[in-house]
Amino acid sequence: MSRDYSDRKKAYYAQLITYLKDYKTIIIVGANNVGSNQMQRVRILLRNSPKAMVLMGKNTLARSAIREAAKENPKLEKLLPLVVENMGFVFTNDDPKAVRDAIATCKVPAAARAGTFAPTNVFVPAGPTGMDPSQTSFFQALNIGTKIVKGAIEIISEVHLLKPGDKIGNSEVALLAKLNIRPFQFGLGLLKVFEDGSAYDPAVLDLTEEALVGKFFNASNKVAAISLATSYPTLPAMPHIVAQGWLKVLSLCLATEYTFPRAQKVKDMLANPGLFAAAAPAAAAAAPAAGAKKEEPKKEEEEEDALDGGFSMFD
Repeated sequence: MSRDYSDRKKAYYAQLITYLKDYKTIIIVGANNVGSNQMQRVRILLRNSPKAMVLMGKNTLARSAIREAAKENPKLEKLLPLVVENMGFVFTNDDPKAVRDAIATCKVPAAARAGTFAPTNVFVPAGPTGMDPSQTSFFQALNIGTKIVKGAIEIISEVHLLKPGDKIGNSEVALLAKLNIRPFQFGLGLLKVFEDGSAYDPAVLDLTEEALVGKFFNASNKVAAISLATSYPTLPAMPHIVAQGWLKVLSLCLATEYTFPRAQKVKDMLANPGLFAAAAPAAAAAAPAAGAKKEEPKKEEEEEDALDGGFSMFD
């Protein structure tokens, strides 16, 4: 028995080192309340597309294998703080978002257990319970309003029974069991995604390309604002700095006799605004007139067709 256990440890150790070398993305998953059958379903699901390998084992052995692999790839040392409690690894070279979505489909409903903490909100719906009137005291102990309808207990309004983090008591467990409600779903929980020496929250996988572009422009605007406020030149602020410089140079030209072509045009406009105001409507009128001239031959052709009546002289 000890020899078999030792062989399994050696196989796990070697396999983990191989996976650390061969796969670029490592998803750290929590395996609380996950049974062996459910784990097998996850393994089978991830064999094809998206392709990923699930590896569970002892944390001390995992840390030892990571330290050994980190001799060739020092970035793997940042993986060590993530190896805590009941966790496992999912290795993949495919899209981690697709792997995450596949893992999410392998959750199973579970009943509430006394002494544990509720991971999500639990609601008891309003309506008939199918329970006889002799059990009304049970609902009264939980402060749940009920009424008797057609010889059965009916809950008057929806009840918010548990909130996330609430400790589940025996009364809540008994109520949910009587109503045949299995409020929770258990499966592998994604804790962190590790890529190229960096670990990030799985929520990052939901970011779209549009959202990333928006965040980039928002950050660029903030950098430009700080740059202009502190007079420190940065690339995002350069268009604004150049524009401000042009306005200052133009102001100096208007206040002095110094000029250059672009500034001279502005000076001419300020010196004789009526000339430019008259030129603008003339230019606007010239454009439709040119368009009208282009359409005249077409009108003549249409008039000839109308006079012809669609007949040739030999008809």
